[in-house]
Amino acid sequence: MPVIALGTAADTNKSSEETTEVAVIEAIKLGYRHFDTASDLQLGLVKSIEELFITSKLWPTNNFPHLVLPALQKSLQKFNACTLTVRGAVQNGTGEDPVPKSKQYLELYLIHWPISVKPVDWETPYTEDLITTFDLRGVWKGMEECQKLGLAKSIGVSNFTCKKLEDLLSFATIPPSVNQVEMNPAWHQKKLKEIYDAKGIIITAFSPLGAKGASWGSNVVMGSEILKEIAEAHGRTIAQNLIKKQFNKQQATFIFYIICRCALDGLYEQGVTIAAKSYNKDKMKQNLEIFDWSLTRDDHEKINQIPHIRINNGPVVFVANLWDG
Repeated sequence: MPVIALGTAADTNKSSEETTEVAVIEAIKLGYRHFDTASDLQLGLVKSIEELFITSKLWPTNNFPHLVLPALQKSLQKFNACTLTVRGAVQNGTGEDPVPKSKQYLELYLIHWPISVKPVDWETPYTEDLITTFDLRGVWKGMEECQKLGLAKSIGVSNFTCKKLEDLLSFATIPPSVNQVEMNPAWHQKKLKEIYDAKGIIITAFSPLGAKGASWGSNVVMGSEILKEIAEAHGRTIAQNLIKKQFNKQQATFIFYIICRCALDGLYEQGVTIAAKSYNKDKMKQNLEIFDWSLTRDDHEKINQIPHIRINNGPVVFVANLWDG
């Protein structure tokens, strides 16, 4: 599983398929091989390239035992029906189209949220009357069936708390290989990481830079004075600093670049994989440049002093037990 993924999740009206197509092609040329997508792969546009590691998710409206397998099959159908080819980017960057092939499986399939929602359109806001009982045991059995059938090489979860993991492990015959959660210098997830490390489950950090550009995002990470100080000392970006801790023409632009590198660097050094979203070619390249340097012990101690705040509270803040410890 590649350490750094390009996130392609949709933020309503902000990312078009055309924009994502260009970004994916550029990402492949830069060396990206892991692409993290949403449930319907509407923005997961790379087609049939075996070198690539594709992660997709089971959306809450399909979080029912009888819908798990059909949802994955539908995702694969949509994936294979897309018209994008990567124009030789994986092979040699010459611009020649590779021979199209069909994708027969996903490398990783995740339960996106530990909730079940009555069927609604993609853009319909979730309201309390739409939430229904989440049958984790039944849904996970469906996930296991997907892996047994060879439609998913690995299965996992997303946004699961420690308590929900313990519940899942109490009956799972195939344990989750991954839990994708919010993790960044402002939301360390130390308890969760300790438990998952002990269980041999990989953590993938989403919003490693605080998702400033998303509708629900925050500048708490990229605006951190602590990260700025570390970045200036290392000559790195905050984003790179963050990724490393978890697995320019003007001075202001240069410092922003350094802060990014510091942030990502911190995550990488914790053994965490990372899903970072940017369609800016230069920023995509910067996010890969975290393997040639390290944070100091003093840097880690300073990062640990950043006040903790959860940035993404989920699509249903009214569900009392969504974040149950």
